Amino acid sequence: MSPTTPAALAPRRPLDRFLRSFADVRAGEGGQVLLLALNVFLILTAYYVMKPVREALILVEPGGAELKSYAYALQAVLLAVLVPAYGALAGRLPRRPLINAVTACFVACLPVFYFAAQAGAHVGVLFFLWIGVFSLMVVAQFWGYANDLYTPEAGKRLFALIAFGASAGAVFGAFISSHLIGAMGVASMLLVAAVILASSLALFNVIDARTHLQDTVAAPARAAPAATGDGNAFALVLHSRYLLLIAALILLVNWVNTTGEYVLSSIVQHAAEAEVAAGSLAADGKGAYIGTFFANYFNVVNLIGMLLQLFAVSRLVKYVGVPVALCVLPLVAFGSYFVAALIPSLAIVRWVKTAERSVDYSLQNTVAQMLYLPTTREEKYKAKQVTDTLVVRAGDVLSSATVFLGSSVLALSVSQFAMINIALATVWLGVALMLGREFRRRVSPDTASRAPTQSEAESIVS
Repeated sequence: MSPTTPAALAPRRPLDRFLRSFADVRAGEGGQVLLLALNVFLILTAYYVMKPVREALILVEPGGAELKSYAYALQAVLLAVLVPAYGALAGRLPRRPLINAVTACFVACLPVFYFAAQAGAHVGVLFFLWIGVFSLMVVAQFWGYANDLYTPEAGKRLFALIAFGASAGAVFGAFISSHLIGAMGVASMLLVAAVILASSLALFNVIDARTHLQDTVAAPARAAPAATGDGNAFALVLHSRYLLLIAALILLVNWVNTTGEYVLSSIVQHAAEAEVAAGSLAADGKGAYIGTFFANYFNVVNLIGMLLQLFAVSRLVKYVGVPVALCVLPLVAFGSYFVAALIPSLAIVRWVKTAERSVDYSLQNTVAQMLYLPTTREEKYKAKQVTDTLVVRAGDVLSSATVFLGSSVLALSVSQFAMINIALATVWLGVALMLGREFRRRVSPDTASRAPTQSEAESIVS
């Protein structure tokens, strides 16, 4: 027990004591943390069971890699409609009916996609749009719920542990896909995902039934920060320098990531076509080849991310703080794409994306969730949906424009696309530095009435 922890908060239950090996879990907190970690574990497992299916369905379409990139732009248009609708729904429904309705709708869609794919329908683009909305809205919804349960102090202690559930789910989902997609077929994985996602919804109801915000050990001890804007989700972001910086960071993260994904997808697609042309792969095996490659790729990425989440993230945030931790991923991206620009091979690009994605899914994801702790509840549910969905896809739109100009107009090489990402990573680093300073200002002792202290912001311990 640390000297600053009251004796009454010292873990006495075996579960609390075990979890304290990884984070500063206090008396009575372990059960809820474990259930939340399991909940997001199931959500990410379902997503990564479906993600190789997404790649297989869209990359077998003519112009698959370019089509995939352009589909991100269509997702942004779709989210521009869905985010305000979600905000209106969130303003009318309590959190349990809201989460039940949204998640049940996604579960119901999966059998429809399965039967359509089995019937030979071309559902690659439609499913790509659907899973893009799912991956953003459902995950953002979970973290909005988690932010609602904890104070900033408690969240900064416990979010790294909850996020480990997400990392482990990503690993498990990719593992399931890599081992079952060849035996069961691409479309059948959608039914597997439906069962897992339905299980996550059932678990959420168990968690919410036993946990009420005003009765939890993490119930807010002080008033929430005053809201900004007029309550409209977009206005909340536009009227806050802090939220605008978060939006700029997320925009650049996804611009760089998605451009890198295009480069990898293009190389893999050409590799599959070369195998078919050489006679070592049947023409109808192209989808399985691509799906298996991405399942194995996601498996490695998520395994490394899970290990980073468990052993490195909480320690890094504790010792260097949130502002410095925000700068790690842009530095990794800068170095990785610098190597890719020099050696633009499939093996190098794969490991460049592995390094970038593993840090993104562990450290960057956890720190990004911590950024919302010193915000109002309205910002957590409404503004967060804007930044975590529409802004993400806005970054993808910029990537789509980059891909269109680079591939169709300028005929850029892999090295030249990597150089674009180097330039973007430099801007990204500058935004991270500004956001880190704003975060430090919000959690300084002078603003303690509206945010945690700096020592609280760095209180995640191993």
